[in-house]
Amino acid sequence: MKYRILTLVLLLALPFGLLAQEKQNNFEIAKSLDIYNSLLKELNLNYVDEINPAELNESAIDAMLQGLDPYTVFIPESEIENARFITTGEYGGIGALIQYDGEYTRISEPYFGWPAQKAGLVAGDVILSVNGIDTHNKNTAEVSELLKGQPGTEVKLTIKRYGEEKPIEKVLKREKVKIDNIPYYTVFDNGIGYLILTGFTRDVAAELKEKLVEMKEKHELKGFVLDLRGNGGGLMNEAVDIVNLFIPKGKPVVSMRGKAANANSVHPTLHESFDEQLPLAVLVNGSSASASEIVAGAIQDYDRGVIIGERTFGKGLVQNILPLSYNTQMKVTVAKYYIPSGRCIQEIDYSHKKDSTQHKQDTLGKAFSTLGGRTVYEGHGIMPDVAVKRDMYATVTSYLYGKNYIFDYANKFCHEHKTIAPAESFKIDDAIYMDFVKFVKDKAFSYTTESEKQLELLKKAAKEEGYYDQIEAQIKALETTLAADKANDLEKNRKDVEELLRSEIVGRYYYQQGRIIAGIQNDPDLKRATEILLNTNGKNEYKQLLKPASGK
Repeated sequence: MKYRILTLVLLLALPFGLLAQEKQNNFEIAKSLDIYNSLLKELNLNYVDEINPAELNESAIDAMLQGLDPYTVFIPESEIENARFITTGEYGGIGALIQYDGEYTRISEPYFGWPAQKAGLVAGDVILSVNGIDTHNKNTAEVSELLKGQPGTEVKLTIKRYGEEKPIEKVLKREKVKIDNIPYYTVFDNGIGYLILTGFTRDVAAELKEKLVEMKEKHELKGFVLDLRGNGGGLMNEAVDIVNLFIPKGKPVVSMRGKAANANSVHPTLHESFDEQLPLAVLVNGSSASASEIVAGAIQDYDRGVIIGERTFGKGLVQNILPLSYNTQMKVTVAKYYIPSGRCIQEIDYSHKKDSTQHKQDTLGKAFSTLGGRTVYEGHGIMPDVAVKRDMYATVTSYLYGKNYIFDYANKFCHEHKTIAPAESFKIDDAIYMDFVKFVKDKAFSYTTESEKQLELLKKAAKEEGYYDQIEAQIKALETTLAADKANDLEKNRKDVEELLRSEIVGRYYYQQGRIIAGIQNDPDLKRATEILLNTNGKNEYKQLLKPASGK
């Protein structure tokens, strides 16, 4: 009897406890707002110089939200168009990727079929001015705002092109640019369908289904590869609909759990599936996030296909965009994503920052089971069923790419060669590579290896501690050996450098689709997926990987 009375008291006390907490929070909010208002007022009256209240206010808001998580952000009125692009994939502009080179912003890649490409802009074109506004020392965000505008309006660019002495003027008409979520799809000669998905904006699931229907009508598919590598996510409902193509109607795909009642929901498949039997592989990497992880995780949890590649990013936080006063908005984290097995795919627990780490751990999280009984783990994004490790680029390769030597050489190459072989067959031969080596040497290319950095630290420590004289000969011998090895770095790492060179050059002639075609020719993830789907090694890996833990 005493136990029952105690239970009843606890149950009755709970709502009052929550009510008291809410009342306390409301008081703290009112108190904080009063302090903030009085502080801003006194600053305006007493600070020695004139202040900009709007800038101070935005800085204060940004600092406050920064203490929560990276995805909860304030959206001023000037950036609402950018926020709309996240959900629609559309914006008014010229259709080109741009990059800042330290002095000017330049075109890094025009999108095929959009105003920049149609007007003849090419990768490497330096933007000197936009509508007469000098762009010197303006970063990509500032130049992007100048390039964007209402569809149908004109924008005049003054550009400097490689190999041209005088600046060139171009007048472009802005359009409503929509970034293609499916830049490339094909069916290989072996019967494997392949489709790369780069985003989850509105109607992408319907687009994907159209492509699948086309593939099946024209070919006898033996398997299908969905490439989600580098896909940072987007609309959750589109992820659910994509899973629904392969999973029956009425199956939960993802649930959201948050503090507010309206942030808690379960999202099942709503339609009849398209194909539940076609062998399926999903490619992922460390940049596959959010909606990509929902798709990969649900496919894995229902044992519907194999996940191949690298561990995903681990973003299981849900954001809503909420309207604020004066036409501003806030993108705020309202819940966490949980996939069918019950796993949360979020990597970092931002509510316990002191105990959490910004880096992924190798330790396994809590164990869960797929529908068939396979063991999967929580807290580390989505772990692939088949891991394909990629070696890190060597220091020399990273420097060549990061310092734009490869980009700049592609400009030179394109200026000197009007055409090249098709994307799938273009190669970096000895003549091209030797020309590239000469190009970087003429530019006085230099870099510091990690070994050289560590050796300098050793020298500094040895001098401080009085050991340098005794080990000077050994240090000089190490320096000589490192210098000799470093001189051979361009040849030793030729394969990786060629891969980046080929992609950059092909992109000049065949744009994004060409880069993809060139990139998948020797793609280890795709090669592994094909082996598994076609059972080329006779091990029947596809069925073995999806076999229940019991072996039934």
